[in-house]
Amino acid sequence: MKRIILIITVFLLFFTTVAFSQSSTTGASIVSSAVPFASIAPDSRGGGMGDLGVATSPDINAQFWNPAKYVFNESKTGIALSYTPWLANLVPDMNLAYLVGYHQLDDIQALSGSLRYFDLGSMQLFDEGGIDQGQSHPNEFTVDFGYSRKLSETWAGSVALRFILSDIYNGIPTTDLSAGTSYAADVAFLYRKDIYKNRKNSNISAGINISNIGSKISYTGGINRDFIPTNLRIGGAYTYELDKYNKLSFGLDFNKLLVPSPQIDTTETGVLVFSNLGNQDVGPIEGIFISFYDAPGGFMEELSEVTISVGAEYWYSNQFAVRMGYFFEPEEKGDRKFLTFGAGLRMNVFSLDFSYIVAKKASPLEGTLRFTLGFDLDDFNKQDNRRRRR
Repeated sequence: MKRIILIITVFLLFFTTVAFSQSSTTGASIVSSAVPFASIAPDSRGGGMGDLGVATSPDINAQFWNPAKYVFNESKTGIALSYTPWLANLVPDMNLAYLVGYHQLDDIQALSGSLRYFDLGSMQLFDEGGIDQGQSHPNEFTVDFGYSRKLSETWAGSVALRFILSDIYNGIPTTDLSAGTSYAADVAFLYRKDIYKNRKNSNISAGINISNIGSKISYTGGINRDFIPTNLRIGGAYTYELDKYNKLSFGLDFNKLLVPSPQIDTTETGVLVFSNLGNQDVGPIEGIFISFYDAPGGFMEELSEVTISVGAEYWYSNQFAVRMGYFFEPEEKGDRKFLTFGAGLRMNVFSLDFSYIVAKKASPLEGTLRFTLGFDLDDFNKQDNRRRRR
């Protein structure tokens, strides 16, 4: 029975990290963390632009990318639901659901929140004698709330608090392992400036978001603790109005996981360790600072721990959008490289978006689809008031 539990445990941990820590053929040290699902781009707009969004124009799904955008949103209130069949080429019943919403309190303040649920599917359990032991239903979720505020006409800041629960051993008959919990916070800022030149409107913006700053997570009652995916996202965007009906935007994001790098054990050449030599025993705040200079290969390897997202978006009459992007990760740090495509339709009250991934080479991410349905509650209320006046 213990043998079956061990196999299942390895299986679960593999599939929860495969999307963000693909094996490198070089044998280099790949930075990883627990609960990697918290770093998956949850919505179709960001997913269709190469997984970027820290400085793109404000929308309902800004909670993940940069909550500071909410105070610049033209609509007062909105809610959206996203759904992603995750790693569908490998597992038929794994999926990510994301519910997000916001409300502007006034011209300078906004509240927001989101719920992210990651279903890792179900597995039939058997003991060593082949006797049915029931099913396991591993799952993980996060819930967070944010507050955003304008600091000036062009600057805004935000904070968000998050609760994380990871129950990857759900249904497995063992007393040694349990669900892990963690608490985290995000701090984000946004600069956004409208420019009018040559009788055309344009906008330039820049943003930064340090997300998942929080306690380590443990599945062993505190005996062993793992880092959560604290992440630094920096980027910029530029939007240009081609004419009255056509608008084009470009964005660029840089991401770095603020988790200590694994080190090479000099006593056993080529073996990667994730404990003492890997600085895994330090606290989460110390780990953030260490992550900027602890790569075994020095400064150049630190640079290779940065992923790059570049994307473009075209809008026609603010009703129909097409998007594309590219995500790049150096080969020695996971080698995720893929193109993304997406489209969106915006009506008076609701919006519908989807995105699609085309991987550079064989990858479990190939063919990943995301769907997002959004509702502009402010516009809904306005239409309701018009009907009442009639």
